[in-house]
Order: sequence, then structure tokens, then C-alpha cells
Amino acid sequence: MTKSVALQATPASALISQRIAELGDWRGDTLRRMRALILAASPQIVEEWKWMGTPVWSQAGIICTGESYKQVVKLTFAKGAALSDPARLFNASLDGNVRRAIDLRAGETIDATAFTALVRQAIALNRAGKAKPAPAASGQTTVAPAKTTAAPAKTTAAPAKTTAAPAKTTAAPAKTTAAQPPTKAKGAKPPTKAQDAKAKAKGATPPTKARAAKTSTKAKGATTSTKARATKA
Repeated sequence: MTKSVALQATPASALISQRIAELGDWRGDTLRRMRALILAASPQIVEEWKWMGTPVWSQAGIICTGESYKQVVKLTFAKGAALSDPARLFNASLDGNVRRAIDLRAGETIDATAFTALVRQAIALNRAGKAKPAPAASGQTTVAPAKTTAAPAKTTAAPAKTTAAPAKTTAAPAKTTAAQPPTKAKGAKPPTKAQDAKAKAKGATPPTKARAAKTSTKAKGATTSTKARATKA
């Protein structure tokens, strides 16, 4: 069996006792005395062996560790920065945001009452950190309202743009030229009955008023010519 396996099989309390015995000087005596004060603060404190040979005392979480060095025995409280220390037992690791430590040198003693109060305060802090929320009273149910934020639908419809070209119709004005009645020739005389009868006898179309006028004009011209000739003769 290897050494590491043997250590895992050995109870933590036995390992701590073995460490105290191995120290064999003032450091062993100091660690034994402080161990007794810690265990006397609460019967539920558990001893552990961690980090390759460091004694640890816990209840609802780590209370403190007991480390031995050449010049000091150091008791480091895991949440020491949150603890009230009116007796000013903490004298090391004072700049940390979480831990605080007590360094004990050869020949130094400690206020046992103040130290016991510090251990019990650390236990209370561990318990508060692990406390579960109180259940709701019987018949009372608290339901967190569902919060739903629906984004408003945003629809922008482009307006229909229809431009109808106006119907352009240009009707050409109706141009009607009425046939004018034939102009009567001045001085024209209508054909005589004798002329109509003569024309009918020949099968010819009776002369119109225009032809009659022309014939009359020619007749007048002939008469005038005859008169001129008679005058000349």
C-alpha cells in the first residue's frame, strides 16, 4: 500500500494527532492547545485533512486551518474579514478581502474566551450562507408575474401612387359646306313654251335656266351685231 493511499484510509483526527506528535516542540504544544479550544466551541465541528497535510476544522463550511511553520503556528479563518474581532486576535493577512489569520509564536498565549467567540461567529456565518429560504405559509402561494413584452408590430405600407393620364380627345370640328344654290344669271330669261316643245320633239332635255340665259345673251349679241351692220350700211 502506498503512502498516499494509507493517508486517505486514515481518519483526519488521527492524522492531526500524528502531526502534533511529529512537531515535538512548542509548535506541537501550541497546535494541541488551539485544537482543544476549537473542538470545545461546538460539538458538531468536523476535523479534516486537506491540501497535502493541512489540518482543517469545519462546520457548515470551513472555520479555520492550522498550519505550522518554523517561526509561527498560523490559524487562518476562511471568512475572517467578515467577522467581528473586538479583542484584536487577528494579526496577519489583514489586507485580504476574505481571510484573516492569527500567528502564534513561541511563548505566546491567547485569550481563550475571545477565541471561542470568534470560532462560534464563524460557524454562524457559515450557516447563514447556506440557509434556505423559508417556505411559503400554508395556503399562501406567491407566483412571480409573468413578464412578457411583445414588440409592437410595425408595418408601414407605401401609399399606392397611381397617376392616370387624362384622356385627351380633340375632336375635329365637323366642317360642313352646304352646296349653295346655283346663281341665276342676270338678265337670263326662262325658256319659252315654244322652245320647250321644240326640245321635247327632238328628244333633248329642255334647257336649263342657265342655258336659256346663255342663249338669250347670244341672241342679244346677234341682234346688236345686226343693228350695227344696218347702221354702217
